[in-house]
Amino acid sequence: MELTAATPVHLIHVDPDVNMARFYGIELQPTLFGEVSVLRTWGRIGTTGQTMRVTYDDEAQASEALRKLETQKLRRGYVPVGG
Repeated sequence: MELTAATPVHLIHVDPDVNMARFYGIELQPTLFGEVSVLRTWGRIGTTGQTMRVTYDDEAQASEALRKLETQKLRRGYVPVGG
């Protein structure tokens, strides 16, 4: 299975005024059973953070979930790394 979505997505939200330095990562990963997982990692920059994996039946569903998460984070002030 070849994943076609523009993954992985790396976002950061830094605001020195309130001591905020967060990261958020989203990527698609195939499973051994032909499904696709959305792997999310988040936390304070400089830490390993937390991880959550949600598995979908096909790549289209997983890609849609990834795009929704990315849009949500961009609305909340996160920006792409290097952007």
